[in-house]
Amino acid sequence: MNTIAARLTAILGRIRTAAAAVGRSAAEIRIVAASKTFPPSAIREAVAAGVSHIGENYIQEARDKYGVLQGIPVKWHFIGHLQTNKAKYAVRMFDLIHTVDSYRLAFEIDRCARKIDKLQAVLIQVNLAAEDSKSGAAPDEALPLIRRAAALENIAVKGLMTLPPYFNAPEKVRPFFAALRRLRDRIDAERIENIAMQELSMGMTGDFEAAVAEGATLLRIGTAIFGERS
Repeated sequence: MNTIAARLTAILGRIRTAAAAVGRSAAEIRIVAASKTFPPSAIREAVAAGVSHIGENYIQEARDKYGVLQGIPVKWHFIGHLQTNKAKYAVRMFDLIHTVDSYRLAFEIDRCARKIDKLQAVLIQVNLAAEDSKSGAAPDEALPLIRRAAALENIAVKGLMTLPPYFNAPEKVRPFFAALRRLRDRIDAERIENIAMQELSMGMTGDFEAAVAEGATLLRIGTAIFGERS
């Protein structure tokens, strides 16, 4: 299990098992390989093994890799905290921005996307546990934020993202994943024009099976694919 290909095969097997246990198809679930700190060579190896979605946390690191890896057949996801003044770079590089947590950021992404005639797909990040150390809209702020974002012509809200509290036991995290799914369902029931609540970005190396059980469509997995970070 010391190669990226072998680790990826093992993860895909675990996803299939977790999905089958709750009556889901594994085809609904995509891995976003979180490549923070790993070099372009590791990303190339992951893509050769079958990875088709790459997640980056930092704009400058992503810019360095994006320049080297342009042309490889992947979708690029921004999964870190995005500062408003870096929105223009994110819009140029990323297919999906997971971490929109305010109308101010949504407005700036829209403004930057309009300049390059792009419809930028985004997710709304929700801070379910109100942790001061993490970004994200409060659960009761998510629907008002999405209503305002719906009027922005160059943004497409595709769903929700969360980074729950850390527990050394996936079942303790699972209620947070369930809460995000319920919030998604409530927002979806509003049938807001121009809003498609199809994605749930939740679950990482230590808890992705619990996330699958609660409806995750995007799993942000790094260490389990690339190995331990130095």
